[in-house]
Amino acid sequence: MNEPLVGRMREFGTTVFAEMTALAVRTGSINLGQGFPDTDGPSPMLERAVEAIRGGLNQYPPGPGLPELRQAVAEHRKEHYGLVYDPDGEILVTLGATEALAASVLALCESGDEVIVFEPYYDSYAAAISLAGAVRRPVTLRPVEGRFTFDPDELRAAVGPRTRAVLVNSPHNPTGTVFTRDELSAIAAVCAEHDLVAISDEVYEHLTFDGVEHIPLATLPGMRERTVMISSAGKTFSVTGWKTGWICAPAELVRAVQTVKQFLTFTANGPWQLAVAYGLREELGWVAGLRDSLATKRDRLMAGLSAAGFAVYRPAGTYFVQTDIRPLGFTDGLDLARRLPELAGVVAIPTQVFYDRPELGRHFVRFAFCKKDEIIDEAVARLSRLQGKPADSDL
Repeated sequence: MNEPLVGRMREFGTTVFAEMTALAVRTGSINLGQGFPDTDGPSPMLERAVEAIRGGLNQYPPGPGLPELRQAVAEHRKEHYGLVYDPDGEILVTLGATEALAASVLALCESGDEVIVFEPYYDSYAAAISLAGAVRRPVTLRPVEGRFTFDPDELRAAVGPRTRAVLVNSPHNPTGTVFTRDELSAIAAVCAEHDLVAISDEVYEHLTFDGVEHIPLATLPGMRERTVMISSAGKTFSVTGWKTGWICAPAELVRAVQTVKQFLTFTANGPWQLAVAYGLREELGWVAGLRDSLATKRDRLMAGLSAAGFAVYRPAGTYFVQTDIRPLGFTDGLDLARRLPELAGVVAIPTQVFYDRPELGRHFVRFAFCKKDEIIDEAVARLSRLQGKPADSDL
């Protein structure tokens, strides 16, 4: 039998997260690869989900999402960002941000359309674009003065006659960059000039550090009417397994996305939706404490990685620290990540898999700090063994 997988998906096998998590389990290594916390979210919010299950909220909720959650999202957007969205037509609940993104790309991009992405990018972006039959046009984020940023000229040069959308992620995974107002203004200018849709992944919106402000792209002049704003409860409330996300957008864009979404999952888990509505209204103080705790964990991991010999970039947001492995004598992050359990008993993610041009990120490796302090401490103690190991050319 011929290869059953359609051609446009053959570059996507097992995700690097599945590979590295399986490697961690098989070798008993500490997993600083996949970005999920090892503690639960706020107890009262968890209890709301349990109460909803026991109270009988176990059948299909409405396709657009429970009214309670859509109203809570609308209140949150207005209070935090001054953005007004109608909960009955401009907000759609999804099965996590991954579905929101895939449904948005499938709904808004025709086969052959081009989508600008900032590389390195979260791996589902490339898969969603390929599913739509669209074409990626990467703009590379490079380190400048300790943070990753892009060249506005490269962004403008990426636009062609078939460009349909720009996929933006800020706070950015995997680099930890939070785009500044000037950077977002450059993106907005390109969108306005070429009549592009912006698909804006903002799942780490509440997890920024050092007083750095998250600025939603939709708040910039002229951008609300052309932006699909994606958020999720998973990272905000440390409930990544709940897979509860949402989009906020003008009604015509929401209708387009819902037309696709209804044939993917139709609807999403009611008990989690009800609990997240409670969380958005009552537990943002807990989220502020989470942010402060993560900032401390970030500093703890950065100090340990620096002591172990990595060159470390200070993230302004997300769960992740980006490192350069060359000071340790290694040059291939994928090879190192696959050997890291043997060399140090730790699992990380090679950043090069998030590039269209892997050579640009070959020397970067990503570590997650959304873990208990004792786990971080043990991991960096193990990573200190790398100093004096042979370079990857000798592995």
